[in-house]
Amino acid sequence: MKRTIRAAVCSVVVVGLAFGVSACSEAVDQVDKAVDETYEVTYEVTGTSVDSIEFHGGGGTAMKPKIESVSKPKLPWTKTVTLRGIMPAAVMPVAADPEGAHITCKITHKGKVIDEQTAKGLVAAGGCTAESPVTG
Repeated sequence: MKRTIRAAVCSVVVVGLAFGVSACSEAVDQVDKAVDETYEVTYEVTGTSVDSIEFHGGGGTAMKPKIESVSKPKLPWTKTVTLRGIMPAAVMPVAADPEGAHITCKITHKGKVIDEQTAKGLVAAGGCTAESPVTG
C-alpha cells in the first residue's frame, strides 16, 4: 500500500512540475534564449521518511527544465546547482509514512532564503519554487 501511495504521489508531483512550468507562451522561450546570465541556488531538504527528491538541475530550458531525481536521500540533503536565465529554481521532496511524514524544503540564493515550505501527513509532498533572480 505504501508503495502504491508513493508512486501515485510521485506521478502527481512530476506532472505538477511539468504543467506548472509549461503553462507559459512561446515568448518565454524567446526571453530565455536572450537572457544568458546564470545564477546559483542551494536546495535543502530536511524531515522524515523522504522517499525521493526531484529538482531543476540546470539542464533544459525555462519552459522544459531537465528534472533530476534522487531516491532515498540521506537527510539533511543539500544540492547546489547553476541555473540559467529565467529558469525557476524548484525542488520537490516526497514522503510517505503511516506514522506521519514531515518534510521541509528550502531554496537559498547568495545566502538568502528565497522560498521555504513544510508539509506533514501520511503522504507529504512539499515543494519549493522560486522565480529566477535574473528577472528582477
